Amino acid sequence: MDRSRLAAMTDGFLAVIITIMVLSLAPPRGAEWTDLRTVGVNVLVYALSFIYLGIYWNNHHHFFHLVEHVSGGLLWANLHLMFWLSLIPFATAWLGQNPRAAAPTALYGLLLLLAALAWWVMEKVALPLQGPHSRLAHALGRDWKVRVSPWLYCAGIAASFWHVWLGDAFYLAVASLWLIPDRRVERVLRSET
Repeated sequence: MDRSRLAAMTDGFLAVIITIMVLSLAPPRGAEWTDLRTVGVNVLVYALSFIYLGIYWNNHHHFFHLVEHVSGGLLWANLHLMFWLSLIPFATAWLGQNPRAAAPTALYGLLLLLAALAWWVMEKVALPLQGPHSRLAHALGRDWKVRVSPWLYCAGIAASFWHVWLGDAFYLAVASLWLIPDRRVERVLRSET
């Protein structure tokens, strides 16, 4: 199977998710600059979600740069990831409308957790297809961020019921962790030239 079709479908999928998310941003009712305050929280939640989707797109691009063999299982694992990411606009809108409520904050974290677990599943499906000495296996090595992130999401979900802002802080921390570019793929590709 051709990995370029999977990557192209994922690119399109993420573009649609981001478009849906931005279209759900309602402008303020008034025409004054001060009216923008009413949508400020929505824009901040949108920005965090946009960053998360950008992180997934970036990592997906790098990941499939090293994937040489695609199977039906890997296609389904990728769709599994896209399913959870497709729910981010819903959680973003709900959290934006209710930024001080525990349930929307926890749901946002739960969807981030499920997307992270779907990524882990995708890695576990892809690695055996590529082989133990593949470029992908060499680049991923011991991926500590993949192991730590779910625990931070769980802490954020639990913290949401105690102090909502603490749950948000955990989600922001994970995004910050992944925002730092992972140079492992580039090192592997550079070593081959």
